[in-house]
Amino acid sequence: MLKRLKLLLALAAGGFKTVIGGQALIEGIMMLGPDKKSVVVRKPDGELEVRTEPRRRLKDKYPVLGLPLIRGTVNFCSSMYHGVIALMYSAEFYPEDEAAEEPSKFEKWLDEKLGNEKFTSLIITVSMLLGMLFSVFLFFLVPTALGGLTLRMLPGFPLWGRNLVEGAFRVVIFLGYLIICSRVKDVHRTFQYHGAEHKTIFCYEAGLPLTPENVRAQPKHHPRCGTSFLFVIIVVSILLSSILFSFVRVENTFARMGVHLLMLPFIVAITYEINHYVGGHDGKICRIVRAPGMAIQRWTTFEPDDSMIEVGIKAFTEVLPEEKGADQWK
Repeated sequence: MLKRLKLLLALAAGGFKTVIGGQALIEGIMMLGPDKKSVVVRKPDGELEVRTEPRRRLKDKYPVLGLPLIRGTVNFCSSMYHGVIALMYSAEFYPEDEAAEEPSKFEKWLDEKLGNEKFTSLIITVSMLLGMLFSVFLFFLVPTALGGLTLRMLPGFPLWGRNLVEGAFRVVIFLGYLIICSRVKDVHRTFQYHGAEHKTIFCYEAGLPLTPENVRAQPKHHPRCGTSFLFVIIVVSILLSSILFSFVRVENTFARMGVHLLMLPFIVAITYEINHYVGGHDGKICRIVRAPGMAIQRWTTFEPDDSMIEVGIKAFTEVLPEEKGADQWK
C-alpha cells in the first residue's frame, strides 16, 4: 500500500520515469515496453498500421546477460537489431520505386538455400553489422587517422595532445553528421516523429491523459534519448583512450585503431551504466552529464504535427503494462 502511495505521489509530481522508450521510423514509431514491442506506421492512405508483439529479451533466457557491465553491450546490440527490423518494416510501406524490381540471381539463390524467413534474418543481420561498421569507421577510425595525419604534419606535436586532437575530430565529425542529416528532407521528417516519441513519453511521465493537446504541450528534448547515449559513448571513449594512451605509448596509427576497436565493448558497457544511473536521478551532477546530449537534440528532434503525435500515442498505449507502475525506471 505504501509503495503504491509513493508511486501515485511521484506521478502527481511529474517525477515518474518510465523504462518505455522508442525509435522514430519512416512515417512511424516503434515503442519498447517492459513486456511488449509495438510498431505503428502511417500508411500512404493515411491509415495506421499497428504491429504489436511480446518482447523477448536475452536476459530473460540468460540472466547473466542482465548483469551490470555485461548488459550494456548486449542491450546496445539488441536495440540495433530490433531497430533495423522496425526500420525495414516501415520502409515496406514506402518503396522508392512504385514498380517492384525483379530479384537478382544472388537473391533468388539465397532465398532458395535459406528460405524466406532465414533470408530476411540474414538481410537484417547484415544491415545491422554494416550500420555498426559504418559508425565505428566514421566516429572512431577516421578521427584516429586524422590525428595521425596531424602528428605527421606537426613533428613537434606532443603525443599526449594527439588524444585531444582525435577527440576533437570525433566530436566535430559526429556533430557534422547529425547536422547534415537533419537538413535532408526525409530524415528531417523522421526526426519530427522522434519529437512525437519524446513528447508522448513526457506526457505520460507527467501523469497527464495521452491526448494530442497534452502531448503537443510537452518538451521535445528528452534526457533519456538514444542520441544522448551515442554522444556519451564518444565522450567516454575520449576519456578512456586519454587515460590508456597516457600509460601505453602507441604511436602507429593502425595500432591505435586496433586498440580503439578492442576498447569499444568496454566503452559501451561503461556508457550504458552511466546513462542508466543518470536517467534515474535528477541531481546537479546528473543534469550536467545530460546537458550535452540534450543540446545536440536540437539537430535530431523537431516539432511533430498532430498526425505524428497520434502515431506516438498509439504506439505508446500498445506497450503499456497491465500492472500500473510496472514500467518504472529502476
